[in-house]
Amino acid sequence: MSKPLAYLDLARPFTLLMPMLGFFSAAVTAWGSGRSRPELTPELVLPVVFGVLMAGVFNAASNAINQIYDLEIDRINKPKRPLPSGALSLGEVWGFTAVTYGLTWLLAWLTAPGGRRECFWIVVIAGVFTLVYSVPPLRTKRHGMWANLTIAIPRGLLLKVAGWSAVGTVAGSEPWFIGGIFFLFILGASTTKDFADIEGDRRDGCQTLPILYGVKRAAWMIAPFFVLPFLLVPLGVRLGVLTGNAALLDGLGLLLAAYGGYVVHLMVRRPEEMAAVENHVSWKHMYLMTMVAQVGFALSYLL
Repeated sequence: MSKPLAYLDLARPFTLLMPMLGFFSAAVTAWGSGRSRPELTPELVLPVVFGVLMAGVFNAASNAINQIYDLEIDRINKPKRPLPSGALSLGEVWGFTAVTYGLTWLLAWLTAPGGRRECFWIVVIAGVFTLVYSVPPLRTKRHGMWANLTIAIPRGLLLKVAGWSAVGTVAGSEPWFIGGIFFLFILGASTTKDFADIEGDRRDGCQTLPILYGVKRAAWMIAPFFVLPFLLVPLGVRLGVLTGNAALLDGLGLLLAAYGGYVVHLMVRRPEEMAAVENHVSWKHMYLMTMVAQVGFALSYLL
């Protein structure tokens, strides 16, 4: 593998699309919220562009730091990745990590509509969570539900709030309510990736939910997180917290809850299959559900 391709593989480009879409969706949602929509000027659009780029670079940085501290796990679970395969040295991966974290903070600083630095400070806090997840001595990746929590806060809650901050202030309840829905979903759904990594995680001392409780019980434990968070969407409409198109938001919430019920069916029908393949179909559906939710929220606030 050539060096450029190795660095690209290190960034895991497929995983960058989701946070970029999530940030953009939140920015569109902020623009469409309330009764008046600000004019689409360069001063409004440029922070969103910086923020979308930041979200992708930030995820690449998080991926890299995770692969540094997951090296022994990846030698077992993912030996073809750049670091365990030898395509990149440890020093080269550290260099990539430093550059991408630095670029993340720079882009977050530039995401400052009206001079507000809300996005920057949100990203700083999110960055701390990515380090807490991967880096000893805390390394919450090893500690059951704490791992899910330190994934869901930056990738669910704070991502949506940061995207909102690129257009409007986050002082109100609406961006936090929307972020909370994604937080609850990812809090459970992030476990879908752990089922295929049991062997390497166990050797490294990671106490993921499938290791702690077995694949069948773990599947049932995360099942509610695929359905219940999305029922908060119609609730938010009725409480007056969500100001988008009420009919579209109601439909989105019910659609996602039904979709989540289907994914739960796939998981609990034969949970042992989740530990037998690298990317179980439930993990793929988790990504598709997230995409539907991101696009659905944006459309519900545009139309």
